[in-house]
Amino acid sequence: MSDTKNYILGVFDDEDVLLKAVGQMRSAGVKIHEVYSPFPVHGLDEELGYKKSRLPIAAFMFGVLGTTLALVMQIWMLGIDWPMIIGGKNFVALPDFVPVTFELTVLLAAFGMVGTFLVSSDLKPWKKANLLDIRITDDRHIMAIDLAKNKAIDSGEITKALKSSGATEVNDKKVEA
Repeated sequence: MSDTKNYILGVFDDEDVLLKAVGQMRSAGVKIHEVYSPFPVHGLDEELGYKKSRLPIAAFMFGVLGTTLALVMQIWMLGIDWPMIIGGKNFVALPDFVPVTFELTVLLAAFGMVGTFLVSSDLKPWKKANLLDIRITDDRHIMAIDLAKNKAIDSGEITKALKSSGATEVNDKKVEA
């Protein structure tokens, strides 16, 4: 048996009106589930109260892992496991290891960032997307308010607040979770 979630959707035409409406709704005590937009809106993250992403930290850690793995691999293979004298150089010649080390650092940092982003965003190939309104892929901004998280506020008050903050239309939507 699937659960259904009830949302109130505020549809906005302009991103400036949307930004102002987010601030008004949050100051009124309404918990906003998400704001969907067809393009990035500058300042929306701060207005929604999102924390800064920790993805750069993960990228750095995967880069350090790539550097360490490349150096250990080359030192082991060329210096310990199968040492060969090539052109009279030392077995472990660190300047010669720079290109492979750089490439493996970049490779693991890139794959690590993609993997971390997919896991943290809960993006799976088999997950069904909940598209609340088809217009978010075209030209409208949608503010979704989950009624389960706003039990203290009546849905009529939320609808009235959305309309007064500049929403061109307000819709109720039931989504199967």
